[in-house]
Amino acid sequence: MGKSQTVKKTIIFILCVFLAILSLMPFVIMIVNSTRSTTQIQQHAVSFIPSTYFANNLKILLGKSFNPAVGFMNSLIVSVGATLLATYFSTMTAYALVVYEWKLKNVFFSFIMGIMMIPAQITMIGFYQMVYKIHMTNHLSMLILPAIASPSMVFFMRQYMKPALSLEIVQSARIDGAKEFFIFNQIALPIMKPAIATQAIFSFVSSWNNLFTPLILLTDQKKYTLPIMISLLRGDIYKTEYGSIYMGLTLTAVPLIIVYLLLSKYIIAGVALGSVKG
Repeated sequence: MGKSQTVKKTIIFILCVFLAILSLMPFVIMIVNSTRSTTQIQQHAVSFIPSTYFANNLKILLGKSFNPAVGFMNSLIVSVGATLLATYFSTMTAYALVVYEWKLKNVFFSFIMGIMMIPAQITMIGFYQMVYKIHMTNHLSMLILPAIASPSMVFFMRQYMKPALSLEIVQSARIDGAKEFFIFNQIALPIMKPAIATQAIFSFVSSWNNLFTPLILLTDQKKYTLPIMISLLRGDIYKTEYGSIYMGLTLTAVPLIIVYLLLSKYIIAGVALGSVKG
């Protein structure tokens, strides 16, 4: 019995290592290609050996008409702002759906579920017309404020909060004289940390990689986000510098990796807590 368990654990370990290597491989190829020339990439797209064209690719990237540093900061402002608004207000909406009893609660939740079924592209024309009429087409705030309404995140937060948040704790806090915002901020939010961390990663990645909405709303180069600038690197087929494109993609991926590393411990803690409850 002991020997079979050891063999089983060994197989699982080998499989996990294989999957980890498979997951990291695209990132390694991307980073290596950022050090290679366009000719080398066209001849051999996949390589694990770094080349010596890193400085040249960086020079090409910085020599464009736009400033990658400005695009990086714009993307960071939009992504951080949208993530904070989405997670906080989605958790607050879920709190209202779980803790309070009101007549239209189920109708409101059904409405949120219905909104989830509508693709964002369908509403984009009306959204652009509204933004254009109020003269806010080149404002980063128009990429941040819509994040307040995030139906899928509200659904996730509600499903997580129902078993995680004890209504007895809320009632006890009310009896002790605590205000509703205090209860939400000091009791509900700490309990929701694993769910917030999980959704924060998804929200940040989605906002950081978003090309469609910024491409429609932004025309000023000073307001361009990094995905727009990376898309502009692809010119004519004879002029495309693939090395600089991979460098731009590497620059785009770095914040996503950092955010995951910062928040992953909360996700692991949430999974462990869920297994203990189960």
